[in-house]
Amino acid sequence: MPETPVIYVLNGPNLNLLGVREPDIYGHETLADVQALCEKAAEGAKVVFLQSNHEGQLIDWVHEARTEGSVLVINPAGYGHTSVALLDALKTLSIPVIECHLSNPASREEFRHKTYVSLVATGVVAGFGPQSYELAVKAAVKLAAERAAAPARSSKD
Repeated sequence: MPETPVIYVLNGPNLNLLGVREPDIYGHETLADVQALCEKAAEGAKVVFLQSNHEGQLIDWVHEARTEGSVLVINPAGYGHTSVALLDALKTLSIPVIECHLSNPASREEFRHKTYVSLVATGVVAGFGPQSYELAVKAAVKLAAERAAAPARSSKD
């Protein structure tokens, strides 16, 4: 794990249209606004903030976070409900995973009530709009610090 924590923040499909797409659900802030909020909340940790509409690209970034990241924050968007491949990639991680949603999926259509990501997530932050990301990144910083402070386990443990 890197000395300076590296927080990967991955954003799934259609989040590039944040601020334009269904503002009554997702708000008027843009993805750039959310990125700035994450960077401010990171308290000196490096933030790798990425978005893709392509499942394979998100999986490649999960693989990258496996060796380069301290914690992964992910808003899988629609892929959370459909992508077993994303779940399988997330299962390869030994770093904490925080699932993040702008809206509260449990209060929306029934198909949104469960996500594959939740099966491997350390925690879930949802329903607070862009503040969900701020809370998730603050939790990520705390988790990274706790992991860095934990004594290394010997092979005899």
